[in-house]
Amino acid sequence: MRTLLPFLNPYRKECVLAPLFKLLEAVLELFVPLIMAAIIDNGIQARDTGYVLRMGLGLVGLGLLGLVSSVTAQFFAAKAAVGFAAKLKSALFRHIQGLSYTELDTLGTATLINRMTTDMNQVQTGVNMFIRLAVRAPFLAIGSIVMAFTISAQIGLVFLVSTPLIVLVLYAVMRKTVPMYGGIQAGQDGIARLAGEHLEGVRVIRAFGRQQAEVQAFDKAGASLAAATVRVGVISAALNPVTSVIVNLAIVAIVWMGAGLANTGGLEQGQIIALVNYMTQTLLALIVLANIIVIF
Repeated sequence: MRTLLPFLNPYRKECVLAPLFKLLEAVLELFVPLIMAAIIDNGIQARDTGYVLRMGLGLVGLGLLGLVSSVTAQFFAAKAAVGFAAKLKSALFRHIQGLSYTELDTLGTATLINRMTTDMNQVQTGVNMFIRLAVRAPFLAIGSIVMAFTISAQIGLVFLVSTPLIVLVLYAVMRKTVPMYGGIQAGQDGIARLAGEHLEGVRVIRAFGRQQAEVQAFDKAGASLAAATVRVGVISAALNPVTSVIVNLAIVAIVWMGAGLANTGGLEQGQIIALVNYMTQTLLALIVLANIIVIF
């Protein structure tokens, strides 16, 4: 990271403004469930159409402000990420040009091409997502928990139990899959190497009648890469069902506890819906954060 960060120095302004606008968007999102709760509890129950319309216009206004904030954050993040990647590609290309013939032979053309293309695109995407979401995701998760406690301290305890469980599942999946992506990267290098060798030596391959053997070698490398990708996909696919089970169980607890509090007048129906929305926001924020870590 110490080697990469200097390439972001020319874009320090963008690296500050993009998270700030994303933070503003997150703040606006946290107010949406409260407005929905007010519409249900004060407007719909009282059959006050005027109140519902006024609050509905407020929701539209929050949505438009959130859209402007999101687009502005994306603009600054994209400018920083693309500029960062361009400077990094240039430096990497100069570095490769300075390698000795022995180093070039050791690394291999396929590896260097993948570093210059696929990996650089991944780095650019990772920087873009990090600038936009690294602040927003934790803030949204923590903010949802805080807002839940402001509505009901008793139900807020459900958030304190379920959120660490979700984090634990995310950590377990990432710990298992992140090292496996190294194998996928090696497989991509192997396929690129084979493709380059086939194209460069096509005349020799035909002269010695090695077409079928080379096709089998390429198919074997492709099958190995596909198997590694499927293994990672299977483990990653478990993320959504497991986290969804935890969240839905938490929502059941929220509704069950909320029904009891509603019967005693301690909680309104709209507030229960707001708590459910905050639980969903917490899940989405944590999954986004996990995706950023995987990309890095």
